Amino acid sequence: MKQLYLIISLLFISFSYGQESKPNGEIDGFKLYPNPVTNGKVFIITGENAPKMILIFDVLGTEVLRTTLLGSELNLSDLGAGVYVLRVFEKNKVATRKLIVK
Repeated sequence: MKQLYLIISLLFISFSYGQESKPNGEIDGFKLYPNPVTNGKVFIITGENAPKMILIFDVLGTEVLRTTLLGSELNLSDLGAGVYVLRVFEKNKVATRKLIVK
């Protein structure tokens, strides 16, 4: 019986690791400016300039913005002044930065 539990456990672990999709590192050529944001617009430049999924979180970890960016200009005029965490996903890569909105 112990052998059966061991086999089931090993199968479960191997399948769970196989399903995991982790980003393959930092986005090449990533640039974020201006930071701090004063005019409600921020520019996100990458080496590949591919479509990017943008997630912005407040300091409590609550998602405040989720969007897809096709160009480089992101409008942040709906965000209040404060400190945020910006996550950018492009293909299988990710970049995380602190974003300050004044």
